[in-house]
Amino acid sequence: MRLLHTSDWHLGRSFHRENLHAAQQAFLDHLVATVAAERVDAVLVAGDVYDRALPGLEAVALFDEALWRLSELGVPAVFISGNHDSARRLGTASRLLDRSGIHLRTDPGALAEPVLLADEHGPVAVYGLPYLEPALVRERLGLAAGGHEQVLAAAMDGVRADLAARPAGTRAVVLAHAFVTGGAPSDSERDIAVGGVQSVPAAVFDGVHYVALGHLHGCQTLAPHLRYSGSPLAYSFSETAHRKSMWLVDLDAAGAVEARRVYCPVPRELAQLRGRLDELLDGDEHEYAVDRWVQATLTDPVRPADAMERLRARFPHTLQLLFDPEGGERTDRASYAQRVSGRTDREVVEGFVAHVRPSRALDGAERSWLLEGLEAVRRTAAARAEENAR
Repeated sequence: MRLLHTSDWHLGRSFHRENLHAAQQAFLDHLVATVAAERVDAVLVAGDVYDRALPGLEAVALFDEALWRLSELGVPAVFISGNHDSARRLGTASRLLDRSGIHLRTDPGALAEPVLLADEHGPVAVYGLPYLEPALVRERLGLAAGGHEQVLAAAMDGVRADLAARPAGTRAVVLAHAFVTGGAPSDSERDIAVGGVQSVPAAVFDGVHYVALGHLHGCQTLAPHLRYSGSPLAYSFSETAHRKSMWLVDLDAAGAVEARRVYCPVPRELAQLRGRLDELLDGDEHEYAVDRWVQATLTDPVRPADAMERLRARFPHTLQLLFDPEGGERTDRASYAQRVSGRTDREVVEGFVAHVRPSRALDGAERSWLLEGLEAVRRTAAARAEENAR
């Protein structure tokens, strides 16, 4: 069976205020063309279809068109919701769409109910595990406590139990939206940590033949059967070195995996430049970046006047300007967003406490209170988002 694994479309997202609608349309055109040209048997989309819980009309129209075109090809497609999606909204009309071969798996109560496919070698059970917010699903999964690892482990226990009851030789595929230990993150993924604990071990997914992962935006292989497709477009300059792609996965009669990358269209390449302003404006070595989207970090001891305007005279697609003066204190001039970039919620809060109370470090009780507060806030926000989606 031939599967096309993709994820993290983030329909509706922009890139430093650059509208990506046309680029996302070009990707979906490419996806549909690949399905037809490669004779794909099923499409797997591992979460974050939209960039936000309340997507704009343009994003909804893109998704609607993609569903229609896949349905017209007669190729089944399985989607799960990610942490950016509203599970309720994405799952609207899911039972009706099932009839057309479009399977939206967004309900935590149906984790062990697979989409059943088949080829000449027999059945393939495709299990969709949407993003599981621990605070919202623990009770449904029979857990009194636990974070991402515990809820995913419980979900996979259900998958393995269902698989054990199916005919011998049934091959199993799982879609999941999670941060698996060993994966390499980028700056454009939304943190899913509670108290800094966010990754889950790869062993959670033991017992199945292929795991189509979503959430991390770089294409990567954690094991032959355990892969991230990554996002089809770059959504931060931390992805400058990424080569965006999808996985074309062949599953043989025994469930062994062969996979190759199918590269995605690039709307405009990225460049990260660093140096003094005059060096960037005059150096021949930077000529390659003239037509790229540019992030420039200036190292001049004093911030140059009209820096952005001067940069755009040579690099018209400069989108981000950072300042890291030689011999200076970067944190004094960096924006708050830059200073906390890449930190977990726990690290941000503990850093704030250290800033306002430098004389005494957090003790164990205080750290416990902070973690309880963070989880309470996350639980409230998740419940409110679900309530708004009804």
